This record gives sequence, structure tokens and C-alpha cells, in this order.
Amino acid sequence: MAGGKLTPRQKMINLMYLVFIAMLAMNMSKEVLSAFGLMNEKFEGANASAKATNEQMMLSLDTKAAEAKGEFTVAASTAHKAEAASKKFYSFVETLKAEVLTGVEPEEGKLPYESMDKADNLDNSWFNGDSYAPRGNEVIKAIETYKSEMKAALGNEKKYSAILNEVTKKFDLSEVVNKEGIKIKYLDYHFKGFPAIASLAKLSAWQNDAKKAESDVISAALGKAAVQAASYSNYQAIVVLEKNAYFQGENVKGKVVLGRYDENTKPTSFQGPGRLENGQAVISLTAGSVGEQTINGQFTFLEDGKSIPLKFAGNYVVVPRPNSATISADKMNVVYRGVPNPMTISFAGVANNKVKASAAGMSGSDGKYVLRAGSGTSVMINVSATLPDGKVVSDKKEFRIKGLPAPTGKIRGEIAAKGQKGNLETCTVSAVMEDFDFPVTVNVTQFNLKVPGQPTIVVSGNKMDGRARSAIQKATRGDLVVISEIKASFTGIDQVAKRVSTCTFEVQ
Repeated sequence: MAGGKLTPRQKMINLMYLVFIAMLAMNMSKEVLSAFGLMNEKFEGANASAKATNEQMMLSLDTKAAEAKGEFTVAASTAHKAEAASKKFYSFVETLKAEVLTGVEPEEGKLPYESMDKADNLDNSWFNGDSYAPRGNEVIKAIETYKSEMKAALGNEKKYSAILNEVTKKFDLSEVVNKEGIKIKYLDYHFKGFPAIASLAKLSAWQNDAKKAESDVISAALGKAAVQAASYSNYQAIVVLEKNAYFQGENVKGKVVLGRYDENTKPTSFQGPGRLENGQAVISLTAGSVGEQTINGQFTFLEDGKSIPLKFAGNYVVVPRPNSATISADKMNVVYRGVPNPMTISFAGVANNKVKASAAGMSGSDGKYVLRAGSGTSVMINVSATLPDGKVVSDKKEFRIKGLPAPTGKIRGEIAAKGQKGNLETCTVSAVMEDFDFPVTVNVTQFNLKVPGQPTIVVSGNKMDGRARSAIQKATRGDLVVISEIKASFTGIDQVAKRVSTCTFEVQ
């Protein structure tokens, strides 16, 4: 998992880290798996489009080479070498995608994204412990071969250097340093333990990177800005939705438009959350509070001496960051009668001020509530949330009601203490609500003291009085002094707790 010599302890930490990552991947939510599936669809759609566009552009370049000869012939030769390297790598990646899909059966002509949460195919094929298996080495070799063939095709010509640098950067096989500062092998970091659908999307992205590099080479070979501007390869079909997050079952609305980034089309000014870069506004802002948010602004262009404003607006939805797991012990949904039970109640993806919770004895708002349980053996908590589109969804959960635990009587901090009778004379009688996490204070106000052979003495407070000490003086070794009928006052609860249990002191 990391380079260099590792101690047995570090190896165990690394193994636990991998297991944790694998557990996260295997327990990934259906929504996230579906999102990877949709991402893969977009990549595959873009790849199909790029393939057709590149073929058109190559045909145009070949025509130029046939007509003009000279520099276009050399350019066409370079483009064909890059095209061959790209196709070879693209086809190899296609075999890797088939490997990912081994054992996966389409449902109604579509991959079952939500069930593609396992990593077995690639894990078993590419990896062998902390090393690469033969298939993993084949993958590394194919990437290195692709980069070397692209370098051989493009040579040292300046107009191709940026393309070659991008290919080198995107397929950099160096070890990756994670947040803990540990170096991880390239394939381990990107594929090991990841769900099948996530790996499939990554492989489609590799193909997309190769097709883009091929397209960039052909465009650079064509050379003239007029040809580049007229080419449909510079257009992109952009999906514009009314907002960027939806709840299951919600109506998705939007439109698809053709957009082209043109660094020559420069606005005179821009107002909005971002900056201008090559004719486009690059948005950069911090997501606001949970719920639906709006992005808006304005471009200004100069046309025929007049300023033409072009306003824009869009929506996005902020959901809570997944920084903790939701773990519920179904048999432990308990509240206690007699104390204020604090509760935190939320609805995923909905701001707290849009969530309402209700139950008998419950008060509070904005996610923080207090429940004072009444009679009965259970209470039902009902929760409703107003979604950004105005629809209301609801849920409920039942909690059992338990009474307060009985306080435990103690002498010298023990239920059954032993010692000299002189120690007993100075001891304090106390009561504790053990294993009870609520902040409750118990103060003993009275107790009965029984010394064998002596009458029972009622003592006020929590320490021995004169009569009690006199009785204790008459005790002999082996006598068991019983402290019972302990009475106490309670702070932090709404009602008197159960009877305090008896404690004893053996005279030695």
C-alpha cells in the first residue's frame, strides 16, 4: 500500500484503512451508485460523439493533405499516428470494461447500477495482495505504451506540446499520497475496493481522455483558426436542469442546448460568483446552507457601440456533507419517563427550519427537541419535511418508554463495605443512579441504621448522628450493620425515583 519498509503495526493500519475504504464502497448508497451510472452514460455518449467528430475532422485533414500537399501531408501523418495510438488504447480499455461487467446482467437493456456495488472482478484480476497481478501489470504497461506512442507521434513540435503534457498529466502513474501521507500505488488508489460501476465510469473517462487527445491533435494539425471555429468538435451539448439535485420521484425539468467556448468572444464585464476565463465564466463559491440556493449574474457585451446585458440565473440544492454514519440499534430506541430526553431530528437534504417533529410531550424546533415521556409503554415521533419544490414528506419512529432506574444505596461508596467500626462512624451514606447517562444529582436526607442486637435508629441527613455512633460502638467483629429505608432528594428529574436499595457494612 506504501513504498519502503513498513513496521507490522503500520501494515496493520494500512490493512484496516483498506478494509474501511472497501466497507464504504460496498455500503455506498443506491443514489451514489446511480450517479456513477449516469456519469458513465455521459462519458460513453461523449465518446461516441467524439469518435464521429474525429472521423469527420480526419477526413477533412486528409482532403486538405490531398489538395494542398506540403505541410498538410506531414500534419495528416502525425494525426494518423496519434489516432492509431488512441484507437489501440481505447480498444484495450474496452476489454477492461468487459472485465468489469463479467457476471452483470442488464435489466431491460440497461445496466443495474444500484446492484453494481462489488469490487470483486477487478480486485481479483488486477491485484495480488500489495502487488499487482499479471493483469494489473498489463494495464500499467498499456498506459505506458499509449503515452510513449503519443510522444513518438507528436515529437517535439511546439504546437503539440500542450497536448502531450495533458496526456502525461492525465495518465500519470506515480504513487498517490493520501490524506494520511501514505503513498498508494496508482491502480490501488483509483480502483482497488471500488464498486464496479465506479470503476466502469473511470475506464470510460480514460477513453474520453484518449478521444479528447486525438481530437486536439487533429485540430492542431488542421492548423487554421477558421477551420477550428467552424468545426462541430468545438460545440458541446449541455444539459441545463432547473436545479442540480433532485429527490427520488421528483419531476426533473431542464433543457439541452448547444454551447461553444470561444476565447475571442469576450464580454466587457461580468458580474457573478466567479471569473472570466477564455470567454466563459468559471464559477467558484462556497455552498450555502442546506436547501435550494440560487446563482445569478450578468455578462455585458459591446455591440455597435451599445452595451448589451445578458443575465443568467440557475439553482442548485445543498445537502448535508456525509461526515458520519447513521447507526441505529433498533431494540434500543428508548426514552425515560421522568427526565427531559434531548433529541436531534433531521431529514436528509432538507434544512432544519423546514423540518417539523411532533409527539406527546415533545417541544423544540430547528432540529433540537426535548421529549418528556408521559404514561404508557411507548411514544410515536412523527416527522414531516417540506422539500424545495413545496412537497411535504413524512416519516415516523416508535420509542419505548422506560421508568427511571432504582438508585443504589452505598456506604463509603460501596454497596457492601467492610472495615473497623470506627470507620463506619465517620462514613457517608450516599445513593447513585448507576449506568444512567442523564445528569441527575441524588442527596440522601434520611436512613435507618440497624446494628445486630440494637434497636433500629432513624438518622436524618447522610452522616451518623450521636445515637447511631453509640449503637455502632456496641457492634462486635463479624456483625453486619444494615442501612435501609434510605430517603433522598433528586435534582434533574421530574418525579421521585424508585426506592433506594439497601447497603451493608461488615465490622472487622
